[in-house]
Amino acid sequence: MVKAQENLVSQDAYLQAEQASQSKHEYLAGEVWAMVGASDAHVTIAGNLFVLLKQHLKDSACRTYISDMKLRVEQADAYFYPDVMVSCDARDLSNKLAKQHPGFIAEVLSPSTEAFDRGQKFTCYRQLPSLQCYWLIDTTQQLIDSFVRTENDDWLLHSYSQADDIVQIQSLDFSCSMEQIYEDVLNDESDNAATTGN
Repeated sequence: MVKAQENLVSQDAYLQAEQASQSKHEYLAGEVWAMVGASDAHVTIAGNLFVLLKQHLKDSACRTYISDMKLRVEQADAYFYPDVMVSCDARDLSNKLAKQHPGFIAEVLSPSTEAFDRGQKFTCYRQLPSLQCYWLIDTTQQLIDSFVRTENDDWLLHSYSQADDIVQIQSLDFSCSMEQIYEDVLNDESDNAATTGN
């Protein structure tokens, strides 16, 4: 459903409200929505990946950020809170409230956000010239869909689903096992079934 024009929020109004808000909201072309709490699996997966990337990128020019850091996608007039992102661009160091030039983004999926993360949000993310790799990480099973930008500006999908698979982010010279990503994860399958009615 498209909101009426008079109900749209300006970017400045969104940023002012977000600074004063105790909860997080995402913004896309005038539409604003609150972010809901995450499951145990969601938080654990994002935390595992953040720690692995932070350790790998120690002493490099790259910085790893977790879900409280805003991402500005100027081309889409949007602000998002990716679960994990990495920027190696010096321009991002000067902006303390939002980053604009990530090379890697990961979203941990939930039943309520999966369609958006795979669809409209990925469409927005693809407009970031800096972005080289996008991960979608499942919480109901061990499954990571990795989208890698090619030289022709296409996106190549590789799915990892085996416990002994080694997942890679070539642009960061990073690799780890699926087991490391899913360490200590309480599977969300029962929550998913309850939510979807399956």
